[in-house]
Amino acid sequence: NTVVASYSRSFHIARREVSYNTRTMSVHKFVQEYRQEHGLTQEELGVQVGVTRQTIIAIEKSNYTPSVFLALKLARVFNIAVDQLFTIGDP
Repeated sequence: NTVVASYSRSFHIARREVSYNTRTMSVHKFVQEYRQEHGLTQEELGVQVGVTRQTIIAIEKSNYTPSVFLALKLARVFNIAVDQLFTIGDP
């Protein structure tokens, strides 16, 4: 029981750290910039990556951070490496 409880606490701490790091990523400005460079509307980009226009709007407004799977799809559309969509900034 002690080992399980210790593991559980570590997991929760790790989840908080992941959540903290997610908030510091600036993916929104890159998605909008690359979308405009490629001459795509939010609707067209959404169709290409399999999400709604509202999801693209939420990403561009920094209200939603894309999953790894969605980030990979975005990178493929923009013909860039996935890490080019993200930057880590100060909290």
